[in-house]
This record gives sequence, C-alpha cells and structure tokens, in this order.
Amino acid sequence: MAAPQWLNRASRLVAASLLGAVNAVAAPASPPQPYPDAADSDPVKLGWMVGSPPPADRILRFDDGSYFQFPAMRWSVSHFRELMPTVNISRGLRPAATLRSALRDDIDGVEFKRLDTGETMRWRDSLAANYTDGIVVLHQGRIVYERYAGALQPDGQHAAMSVTKSFVGTLAAMLVAEGTLDPDRKAADYVPELAMSAFGSATVRQVMDMTTGIRFSEDYADPQAEVWAHAAAGNPLPKPKDFTGPRSYYEFLQTVQPQGMHGEAFGYRTANTDALGWIIARTSGQSVAQLLSSRIWSRLGAEQDAYMSVDATGTPFAGGGLNTGLRDLARFGEMVRNNGFFNGQQIIPAAAIADIRQGGKPADFAKAGYALLPGWSYRNMWWVTHNAHGAIAARGVHGQALYIDPTAQMVIARYGSHPVAANAANDPMSLPAFEALARHLKKHPR
Repeated sequence: MAAPQWLNRASRLVAASLLGAVNAVAAPASPPQPYPDAADSDPVKLGWMVGSPPPADRILRFDDGSYFQFPAMRWSVSHFRELMPTVNISRGLRPAATLRSALRDDIDGVEFKRLDTGETMRWRDSLAANYTDGIVVLHQGRIVYERYAGALQPDGQHAAMSVTKSFVGTLAAMLVAEGTLDPDRKAADYVPELAMSAFGSATVRQVMDMTTGIRFSEDYADPQAEVWAHAAAGNPLPKPKDFTGPRSYYEFLQTVQPQGMHGEAFGYRTANTDALGWIIARTSGQSVAQLLSSRIWSRLGAEQDAYMSVDATGTPFAGGGLNTGLRDLARFGEMVRNNGFFNGQQIIPAAAIADIRQGGKPADFAKAGYALLPGWSYRNMWWVTHNAHGAIAARGVHGQALYIDPTAQMVIARYGSHPVAANAANDPMSLPAFEALARHLKKHPR
C-alpha cells in the first residue's frame, strides 16, 4: 500500500507527529547525527511563535508540517492544542490531589554506565543529552526531583506520544477486571465492522498485547509501509477531491490485512491500539477521551485537564494523541504503583494492575528482536522489564517515558523532544539512569 501522492514531505511530518508511534527500539542507536544540542535548540532561545504576529521565519504551521521539523518541534510538543484539532479530557471540578515535596540534592550526582559505550555518566548530564523538557521523580509518593526545560512549564501540557497506548491499555484492563470486556472474545464480537479485517479473527487479548497477525509496517523509510495509509486516514487536514482512501481511523482499521498468525509473537503496531480504542468505545458507550475523563482523570485529582488529538471525524487518536501536564502524568504513575489506589480511592481495580505487572510472554517478545530490551515483555499496552525490581514502563517517541519501580517505591515521569524519534536513541542513557536512581533511592531513603 503506497503512500498517497498527495502526502508530500511536509504532510508526512504532520502524519508522523500524529501517529507518535515510531517505537523502533529493536536496534542500538545509530551514530550521532549533526543535530544542535539541547542548549542550542532551546525553543525559548530560538523564539518560535513569539510576537503579534511572530516574524515570518519563526511561525510554525500545522498544514505545511513546519511545526514538526527539528528544532521547531521542541516548541510544538508543548503546544499541540494551538496547532491541531483536539478533544478535552476534563479533570472535573474537585480539588487537585496534593503531591508533597521533599526535594533532594543528591540525585544529580547519581552515576550509571551507558548501554552503548559503557562510559560513566551522571544523572544531570543525561537530561540535556536526552533533550529532556521536563522530569518529575516521586519517591514514596513525594516529589524528590523536578526539572523543566525547553518550552514546558509546570502549568503547561506536553505530548505523551505512545505513552498514550498504556493509558488505553489500562482502560481495557479495567473493563476486563470489571467483567465488562471479555479478553477471550473476538474483536469482531464487539465491533462487527472489523469482521472482514485482520482484526476480526483476533481475540481482544491479542489486540491488547499486540500479538495480532496483521500487515502493518511502521517503517517510515518505506514509502509502501501501511503506516502512511494510516497517517493519511487519521490526518484531519482536508483531502484532495480525488482521494479515495480511508478518511478516518475507523475506516482505516477495516482495511487492515492479515499477515502471519494471531498469538504467535509480539509485534509493535500502532493500529492495534486504535482497534482497542474502538473496542473500548463500543463496549463502554464512551470515547477513549470520555472514558479516561470519567473513570480516571476526574478521580485522580489532576491539576490540569488533558486532551487528545482527533481525526477529521473527531475520533481520539488512541495510539498516540494524549497530552498532559507532567505532574499529572506522575500522579497517574503513582496510582499504578499503588495498585490502582490514589487520592483516597480505588480508581483502577487492583486485579487490572496485577495483570499489567505480570507481563506477557518474554519468549513472544524476544521474537521482535529488541536488542536493548532483553528479557522484557508487553502486556496491556505496557512494557514490562521483568527486572529485579519488577519495573514497568510506558514509552513514546522523542523521549516520553513513565517508569514505575514498585520495589524502590519510585515513579519517573519524563517528557522530551529528542531529535530522533526512536527510543533506541535515548535508551542507552535513559534505562540505566532509571535503574541507577531506583537503586540509589532504595539504598538511601529519606
């Protein structure tokens, strides 16, 4: 399935940002590219979108894709709502849940060894190296570390990219735990429109764990990759009059063809999350955004509303469209760390969190060839490390991460704007840094 001719380079940038799904972490990071470093690419320093109007060379636009070219995208990831159609995720009218602060001065000096070079690196140096826009560390429920850079401020929101998938997977796990959704039933039982697609014969569990046998390549270098048809369908920009392809996420999902057998191996494909979002919407009677608001966000005690990007029909992008405040992302992680309990109430059934933490089958995961993630698995749209601390993670392109270590009683919420989309570009620094900090906090509690 070739990329539509009208989907030129600028439109492809738009599409890629909408997908937010290039999670190609199967290989080590490529050699360093000639990108300006974090200081030289600082969006505030560069003055994007400042003025009334901004200077012509500092205006970023959604329709031509200029907003997602590096380094401009370092501004855009904190301002998506100003550039594209979105749907609100209300926090409700209740007071925000207090996050107590107990800031520590020993975290910047925590050392670790990079996975790629073996060199020793300090925590504080890894932040700029990973183009971190904001990071919050919770230990035993208290903020022990908080930093902001780039265009993100404490009262701002940032694109979560594929971290969105873990929110959607959590909603599905919640419905399963409550008996509303049967993971052993076929996807077509809930969404008959999927019956003739590759998803129709897959079980809900196979969709939730991305072990479906579907033809969907996310290789952005391949103009024939199905990711481009997905992008064209979900892109809310007007289509040419002669365009004949799918015009929404739901229409695209009905065209996905089979490849391989369901249940044989893990394969990271964003189309799975869109299909799961449709199943959730049909089962609950609410869109993913509405359900996230009513069942989690309005009960979490979030400081801010969140929002999601949508296609031309208003369907939330389940595969990568969520935008939140950084502290609210940390609150969600703390809720998961506490087995679904937060803000004085059980928000997610404990059984759903336990199901996430148990992980999938490492043998199925290994078939995907993720060299930097040995022994990991995937369950309910979460990445499960199976390390000694039982850590789990939500991960997104350009450096988005939510890392939860129950043994160390630690949650790390990070937003970033790394010039390279794939996690392989920052994992060699991020993963050992997260583990080193967990060991440090466990050994030196305060």
